[in-house]
Amino acid sequence: MESKSFTKSWGAEYVGADTVRFRLWATGQDNVTLRLSGKDQAMNPVGDGWFELQASGVSPGAEYNFVLADGTVVPDPASRAQKAEVNGPSLVIDPSQYSWQNRDWKGRPWEETVVYEMHFGTFTPEGTFRAAIEKLPYLANLGITMLEVLPLSQFGGNRGWGYDGVLLYAPHSAYGTPDDFKAFVDAAHGQGLSVVLDIVLNHFGPEGNYLPLLSPDFFHKERMTPWGAGIAYDVDAARRYMVEAPLYWLKEYNLDGLRFDAIDQIEDTSEKHVLIEIAERIRAEITSRPIHLTTEDSRNVIFLHPRDDEGSAPLFTGEWNDDFHNAIHVLATGETHAYYQDFAEAPEKLVARVLAEGFAYQGEISAQSGEKRGVKCSGQPPVAFVDFIQNHDQVGNRAQGERLIELAGAERTQVLLASLLLSPHIPLLFMGEEYGETNPFLFFTDFHGDLAKAVREGRAREFQGHAGHEGESVPDPNANTTFEMSKLDWQKPDSEAGKKWLALTSELLALRQIHIVPLLSTAGGECGNVVKTAKGLVAVTWTFPNGTLSIALNIGEQSQPLPEQPGNTLFAWPKAETELPPNSIIVRLASGDAA
Repeated sequence: MESKSFTKSWGAEYVGADTVRFRLWATGQDNVTLRLSGKDQAMNPVGDGWFELQASGVSPGAEYNFVLADGTVVPDPASRAQKAEVNGPSLVIDPSQYSWQNRDWKGRPWEETVVYEMHFGTFTPEGTFRAAIEKLPYLANLGITMLEVLPLSQFGGNRGWGYDGVLLYAPHSAYGTPDDFKAFVDAAHGQGLSVVLDIVLNHFGPEGNYLPLLSPDFFHKERMTPWGAGIAYDVDAARRYMVEAPLYWLKEYNLDGLRFDAIDQIEDTSEKHVLIEIAERIRAEITSRPIHLTTEDSRNVIFLHPRDDEGSAPLFTGEWNDDFHNAIHVLATGETHAYYQDFAEAPEKLVARVLAEGFAYQGEISAQSGEKRGVKCSGQPPVAFVDFIQNHDQVGNRAQGERLIELAGAERTQVLLASLLLSPHIPLLFMGEEYGETNPFLFFTDFHGDLAKAVREGRAREFQGHAGHEGESVPDPNANTTFEMSKLDWQKPDSEAGKKWLALTSELLALRQIHIVPLLSTAGGECGNVVKTAKGLVAVTWTFPNGTLSIALNIGEQSQPLPEQPGNTLFAWPKAETELPPNSIIVRLASGDAA
């Protein structure tokens, strides 16, 4: 395990037993006052917009704010923790006080990864870090190997997905304290589970972001993202804030990796792109355990995911593969609105291409945008792609938050689950998917006043006439009931249907660990081959140094002849002899010698 704490350029840092250095970049302010435990002290300007002050006799948990010349009181943008809500006092934290129990944790190799995406607020009835610890043995016994938690940076209100964070270094206080989150990570490691954090470096949320007031230079005036002003990654102080945040989370919380949200919106004109600098620093500074870095990027690019001669990833490990989800979704549901229109024609061929090569779009024209999208990616190993049949985005960005089981039916969804978990790509499950959860996962926020009204009306406009939903039927994102409806129902795993679904998931994950994972450490590119596609049918084979894996699935209305596949049957649902009936799958495996 590396160092217990990470020294930030910004914020409050212990530099002695009870001495704290407070540091803030505020080019938009002539003077700044530190309010510490109710007492005000003028901070010292030290050049280039920085203000500093060292204070002695500071105990962990002390409250502090920054007071501007006009009397405005703001939290520390680099706060390690908030007393409560985002606009209130920040807390001085001594990160060395937590005593790690699983200090010998060495991580897990990437090829073993089965991701479980979870949102703390809706994962348990209590919605806290501590409450989630109780579920860790259940997930470990099921065969999950990695927990991917939705963003934790403090955001406005108590309820939200986390993608509107504004204090990038502070775990959201409604879920618990920094030590509570450390206890969660620690307990997960004790169960053999990796923990990765979804992190947002492309924008700040609409409530509690005082950076434009403190330092207008933090943002580019002419560059916008879909969620607000673009960040000036080429400005030194801003770049430090953004580059150090990933390192901080990995080192201070002993995390096993990060998922970088919507990196296509991280526009940087620097000589070295900020994402490359982040990856290089992480690889150089954390060497005692595997660190897994994944990206979400609508462009279908691979320049951030190179492999060296040994097959290792010197920058980013894998890419979230929306093409897999989108093609599967169209095939399973027939929906072709919005971004699904790119997959409306011959979805079977697109699903097959995704499984065999990685992306469906590798330079073809997108029907939605009218522009070319993607690059050739068949040279990437299968483990460079993180696949899912549903996640927080695709479920939550539906007007009614329906899960796939509600849209495609249980039998068809189970076939797709099997194809996900037995393919050589890295699979991701969305919380509750393992037992057939039917509760929705809706878009929810906790804003007030004009901001709440704007979010509510904007959400309604977004879905007017969209996918059969009228705008006025969209649940109010700010209503507590919308949040409560999105919580998992932990009685379902104990129901008869839930037990059967869990048994299937457990069987699939065991088969994956025993038979498929051993193929993946030596798996290179150009290994997939499309065997056959027909109405509702997809058949693909992968040839590896240690064996040949084949999958054929049929979610069409008619039976299909069984494609020719080498080896022995690893899994069949239901049992198939000469043909694949509707809603069925067969997976076969041949050893390296047989292949």
